[in-house]
Amino acid sequence: MIRLLSQLAVALLVTLLFRPLSVDAQANIQLQRTGLTPDDLAVIINDDDPLSRQIGDYYRKARHIPAANMIHVRFQSGHHAFSKEEFQQLKAKIDRVTPAHVQAYAVAWAEPYRVDCMSLTSALAFGFDAGYCSSGCGPTTPSPYFNSASLSPASDHKLRPAMMLAGTRFEEVKALIDRGVAADHSFPEGSAYLVITSDKARSVRAGYFEQTAKELAGVFPIEILETDAITNRHDILFYFTGLAHVPQLHTLGFLPGALADHLTSAGGQLTDSSQMSSLRWLEAGATASYGTVVEPCNHRQKFPLPGIAMFHYALGASAIEAYWKSVAWPGEGVFVGEPLARPFAPNLREVRAGQFELRIFSPRERLLRIERSHSAAGPFKPIAQHPSLHRGANLVRFNFAEKGGYLRVRW
Repeated sequence: MIRLLSQLAVALLVTLLFRPLSVDAQANIQLQRTGLTPDDLAVIINDDDPLSRQIGDYYRKARHIPAANMIHVRFQSGHHAFSKEEFQQLKAKIDRVTPAHVQAYAVAWAEPYRVDCMSLTSALAFGFDAGYCSSGCGPTTPSPYFNSASLSPASDHKLRPAMMLAGTRFEEVKALIDRGVAADHSFPEGSAYLVITSDKARSVRAGYFEQTAKELAGVFPIEILETDAITNRHDILFYFTGLAHVPQLHTLGFLPGALADHLTSAGGQLTDSSQMSSLRWLEAGATASYGTVVEPCNHRQKFPLPGIAMFHYALGASAIEAYWKSVAWPGEGVFVGEPLARPFAPNLREVRAGQFELRIFSPRERLLRIERSHSAAGPFKPIAQHPSLHRGANLVRFNFAEKGGYLRVRW
């Protein structure tokens, strides 16, 4: 596989020569939006839970969440599930105080993680609806957000995906948040491990592994392994497997922003599972994970599809977007982790006055469009050069320091 440094060595070069002036030209360059930002996220805190207050306060400061996006509720903690009636009262208040522009939620506690037969994260997104629960091991209502190109789920699909900033101790959640922040724009040179275990019932996603490796060739190094556990790997960006308990996590090294989960029945029972809780992934160093809170049976649609999660992450989406978009039937599954981690978000920096470098990651070959206007509102007209982006990491260099001018970069 081609690694990041070798890809940057053959990076693209675009030169746009304008007369240099001593202005802050970077403010006049508009990059295409690829994922959610702190302004798009509301944080829900249980004021009756000291740990929830501590997590929420730290996250607000670490991610610079606007004060208007902090939502305070009160309920007695220490139980695993809300009743339908309890949740509906809570949801009514949350809906009432959520700013209209908010697109997603971070939940600052580990329990309750369930609402009757739904996960808490799905109940927050869809509202409580028994159609998102299994009946006799059957299918559930699908998510309109599945594999969606939407960057504004509340606006486009009338739902706000949620992810739990979950842990049993503040130190664990603080480390999780710090990993998420460190992941941003980091372009990690990590590997994806798609593991087929001896547990065939829990390895049903293996049918997609070869296709995933083919479609993301040249984007990520991908290893498909037949083993019950990987050991002593320290470049883990993705780890998707299927077991009730995953051994050897203590031997592994996860990169900031890593996604990891195990397909099993009760991984989403965060604090009382008879199997391995999804929290174990976060404690081992992953930045986000997923598990089901009630018996889902082994429907692949109820679990993350690795290729879709990896694809959207490579586009520059946040962890909450990439993970949510990878689950077709998420009603029984809880998403945990640091929602705003964006390791492949494009990064623009001014290397010297009027000279810029744009680092951008791409899961496919496509054209970069650079457009120019004399007004921030447009109209923008294309510049003649249209460089091609290749799979993986790209570096685009250009000069821009025109007084009163604006650039818009699209891909």
